[in-house]
Amino acid sequence: MENGTISLEVDADTARAFSAASPDERRKLELLLSLRLRELTVRRSRSLQEIMDEIGQQAEARGMTPELLEEFLRGK
Repeated sequence: MENGTISLEVDADTARAFSAASPDERRKLELLLSLRLRELTVRRSRSLQEIMDEIGQQAEARGMTPELLEEFLRGK
């Protein structure tokens, strides 16, 4: 895989810590950041319907029923 370069603005303490790191530590940090950035930017976005379905499944697994939800929404 070909490498590219980006600039990131970080707080002063983080910049100092990175500058003070050994070349090996910097390489490891760069790899970790690269993997995390790729995960955040390349991963497929889920649709609102998928998110809502997942929330519904989790609620059901925790005992939420349509009747309980209705009571809750009506404030009873």
